[in-house]
Amino acid sequence: MRRTRAALLGAATALVSARGTANVPVSDIADAAGVSRQLVYLHFGDRDNLLLEAALDLARRELTEPWQDSPGEAFGRERALAVARHFCAHQGFYRAMFATASAFALNRVVTELLAPLRRDALLARFGDALPARTADDLAVFVTGGGTALMSAWLVSGEDPLDPEAMADRLEAVGRLLADALAAAAG
Repeated sequence: MRRTRAALLGAATALVSARGTANVPVSDIADAAGVSRQLVYLHFGDRDNLLLEAALDLARRELTEPWQDSPGEAFGRERALAVARHFCAHQGFYRAMFATASAFALNRVVTELLAPLRRDALLARFGDALPARTADDLAVFVTGGGTALMSAWLVSGEDPLDPEAMADRLEAVGRLLADALAAAAG
């Protein structure tokens, strides 16, 4: 089952990336993965769920898993650059996903995936000065905004995309927010 699931996720990512559109038929994904269409529906319910899961799988493997050893680490230059490089490396896939009706759902699932990392970093920096509920809300707010910024960059940004420049932008926004929070808490 794991191999089938991995094959489907990989095929979906590759086909959407190559075609530049999320309108890839289930039959094409199934054929590329070497499985039947019925298995696609059995594992994911429909194509849109498969594509969202492919995006989550990609982000989990490349963004959250490497950072699980340091959850409270600040979202500084290194992480901003890693995020920008990740989205740039998979530009075709994410651009197609953010340019369709799936954009809202993709923003939501990426936010849900990354917000806990942001929350941990906020609590590590501000501790008891930031109530837990406020940390949760702020993490979702900031992560959702960052995802929207990333989406705009991928869909409307000048080619070739410059991950260094995007990391600078993410870091500048993060620094501004951190300074404002520090002033409010202090």
